[in-house]
Parts: sequence; structure tokens; C-alpha cells
Amino acid sequence: MKVLIVYAHPERRSLNGSLNDFMIGRLRDAGHEVQVSDLYAMRWKPQLDADDFPQRDASQRFDASADSKRAYAQGTQTADVAAEQAKLQWADTLILQFPLWWFTMPAILKGWVDRVYAYGFAYGVGEHSDRRWGERYGEGRMAGKRAMLVVTTGGWASHYGPRGINGPIEDLLFPIHHGILHYPGFDVLPPVVIHRTSKVDEARYAEETAALARRLDGLATDAPIPFRRQNGGDYSIPGLELRPEIEVGRSGFAVHAAAA
Repeated sequence: MKVLIVYAHPERRSLNGSLNDFMIGRLRDAGHEVQVSDLYAMRWKPQLDADDFPQRDASQRFDASADSKRAYAQGTQTADVAAEQAKLQWADTLILQFPLWWFTMPAILKGWVDRVYAYGFAYGVGEHSDRRWGERYGEGRMAGKRAMLVVTTGGWASHYGPRGINGPIEDLLFPIHHGILHYPGFDVLPPVVIHRTSKVDEARYAEETAALARRLDGLATDAPIPFRRQNGGDYSIPGLELRPEIEVGRSGFAVHAAAA
């Protein structure tokens, strides 16, 4: 299996740095090919702006979608973006590794998504009609590939539980799971979440890495989150609402995953 790890933590001597080294070693020892995009070490440019499209007509208003579409189609994207797209196409599985900062991913990782997910590459693909609304949410360029989050938090697990003050971790990660990963077609595995990072001692580190090892060993076989496919019949088109006979009386994030 070919695995791409996109790593977003500024300190290699951190818990995240150690976990990253552990994952690389575990995967390679199992015979997998691994590439790592260490965004801070790469000094990744996080902002999507006109500088990403050097061949654009500078006299015209910058349009992120239109300029992205043109650059991708014409092969005039910047080299760093094209290189990351090539890694994604190479990989069978994508792992996004990051600390939860202010309830989401660090800005540098969001910037990786903003710039790498070009129009025509990760979105804006497929037929738009009264029968289909593009190849997305289970279809698209990443269909057939898998993805998983490895996330650390400073808060306790209870803080992110069903009644925790921070909100359920499943809800906080839904925009990443469903929007960033399922949207372009990935089958999304349940996340690995390590809580209360400042209290990870040697004994707990052994427990956490043992659990992480089990998840890495199951990358190809573990059941993904059963997100509904947009064009699978559960949604009206073009309204893109769940059909009224499905999940009657319920709403919110959870309705977009079918019962196991």
C-alpha cells in the first residue's frame, strides 16, 4: 500500500513528531511505501492568492475558482501544488496528522487543502444535471482511496464526549471528514484521537502507540464511516437534501451517515 502522511506540527520534538516517526516506521516495517509532507519543514505557503497563478491575466479581477480551473487545465499551477497533487494521485491512503487548534486543523494544513484541491482536480468535476450534481461526496478523483485523521487534543476525552463542553469530537471533525475527505471521494476511516497530550507519560505513550499500531495495521481493511453517497439515491437533485422518507424527524451531521 502507498501511504501519504500530511503532517502539520511545528515541532519535531513534540508528541506529534514522535507519533509521526512511529507511524512511518510501523508502515514501512509492514512493507508499505510512505511519503510524508511535513508542511512546516517545507515552509508551505498557506494562503491561496493570485501568486498561485503566475500565468493569469493580472489586469483582470482575481477569481480563485476560475483561475484555479484555468491553471489546472493548462498545466500552469505552481510547482509545489502540482507536486502535492502528484502525491495524492500516487497514494492509496491519505493520513492527515495534526493537533486540534481552536476546534479545527492548523492554518497551514487548511492552506494545503485550499491550494492543492484545485478546480478540476478535487472539485468542479463531473456532470451537473437533473440526474447528477457532479462527482463528489463518495465519487470524484479520490474515489477508491482511503483517508484517516490522527489528531491530538489538549483537552480530556470527556471534554469531547457526547455531553462534553467542547462538543462531540465527531461533530468537530465532521467538516474535515465529510467535506474535505468524503467530498472528493475518499472512504473515510474513523479517526485516531489522542487526548490530554500534556499528560502522556512513558506508560501512556506505549498504550497510545499500541492502539495506533492496530489502526495502521487495519488501514486497508477497517470499515469506513458509512457516509451516504450524493448520487446514490438518498438525496434529491439538484436540491441536495435527504429525501423526506430517510431519517424522518432527524437532522444534523449524523443523518449523512447511514446506520452501520
